[in-house]
Amino acid sequence: MIAVLGLGAMGLPMATHLARTFEVRAFDVAAARLDLAAEAGVAGALSPVEAARGADVVLVGVRDAAQLEQALFADDGAVHGLAAGAVVVLTSTVGAPAAQSAAGRLAVHGVHLVDAPVSGGPVRAGTGDLLIMVGAPDDALGLARPVLEELSSTLAVVGPRVGDGQVLKTVNQLLCGIHTAAAAEALALAHALGLDLDATLDVLGAGAAASFMLADRGPRIAARLTGREPELRSRLDVISKDMGIVARLARDAHVATPVASAAEQLYLLAEARGLAAEDDSVVATTLTRASEEAL
Repeated sequence: MIAVLGLGAMGLPMATHLARTFEVRAFDVAAARLDLAAEAGVAGALSPVEAARGADVVLVGVRDAAQLEQALFADDGAVHGLAAGAVVVLTSTVGAPAAQSAAGRLAVHGVHLVDAPVSGGPVRAGTGDLLIMVGAPDDALGLARPVLEELSSTLAVVGPRVGDGQVLKTVNQLLCGIHTAAAAEALALAHALGLDLDATLDVLGAGAAASFMLADRGPRIAARLTGREPELRSRLDVISKDMGIVARLARDAHVATPVASAAEQLYLLAEARGLAAEDDSVVATTLTRASEEAL
């Protein structure tokens, strides 16, 4: 049995996809997300420990290190329901130190941790087409492999240590954060110059400027700029958190990342405007508003 802790933008489609093959039980703080999961055959639980009790694999999809702590180690945390030999699969981007700390604390209970942050977005999560970057020893990876292979089209084993996956995912997020900010800037400029944004996206997507993030975020950015409300798929505070992890890792490695730093400032500016819970496409209107205020 698989337990899934966290039914957010990525956790819900992963849980529903897994439910086609495995028995899945899930927990989320939002009852509405549990209802959506139930429609796909996922059993609900009232707490992380209830979800994890009897599970062979626990998939964790949380927003940050604080939520990881709560899901695993609170009084009703999953660790209290897991038997020795179970494995926790950490799909979230929390940074290597948080992953390594969790692994050490789980090991006291005889529970393995597989560091397996994912990339690809909610649509690909729902079709088992994710890129998963794994850091784990062979024994733990073997226990989690059937679940990881069900969720991924590309399973990249980065190294044998917990934290290896987090490090590569941080490099991945550096590019994602920059590309999202660049897409917002380009489309904000196109809109200000009077270009049709749908046609602009078609042209940009056919040439050298194309990127996954432009294709994924572009339509939502265009919706924002033309006064429409896009679907919430990628919260602003998540990409902002990821860019903070990038900044800390780069600083520790003594590598200058000026473009990533500029992108992080854009997300922090949007957060300061009270937009943390909005889709991250909102950075485009943050740019246009900042331009208007500068005039």
